[in-house]
Amino acid sequence: MSIDVLNETDVVVDELELLACARYVLDQMRVHPRAELCIRLVGPEAMTALHVAWMDLDGPTDVMSFPMDELTPGTEGTEPVEGMLGDVVICPQVASAQAAAAGHTTAEEVLLLLTHGILHLLGFDHATEAEEKEMFDLQRTLLLTFLAGREAGPR
Repeated sequence: MSIDVLNETDVVVDELELLACARYVLDQMRVHPRAELCIRLVGPEAMTALHVAWMDLDGPTDVMSFPMDELTPGTEGTEPVEGMLGDVVICPQVASAQAAAAGHTTAEEVLLLLTHGILHLLGFDHATEAEEKEMFDLQRTLLLTFLAGREAGPR
């Protein structure tokens, strides 16, 4: 699996943890082992430009996903498709404000946003109540099991 982390900000982020989380989510979702993913961390100005250009909404947002080959999660008994998953773009400054409001760390918020962004790349959405429940339940499960494994440490 090819995962690139491009930190275009001055914010210090544990890139190894981002890689580990992305790998975990992609493995759990049975994405092809040669799929490619790019994680970009950008400042508020760059995120605002993307938000305006792609969503026609002003101001920075927390995360945006840009799918490439429209890959979907693998299923039992089928071969996953190889290709470019796409880009997940995260604004750590927005993540920091959200983390403070939610009562957890910025690092945890960035991992949440990464998981959320990857699910969007895999075709999940939250436009309807049913879609939101499915996506957010899956997101919560993936993130909590990743964090639990991290806290347990190597065995």
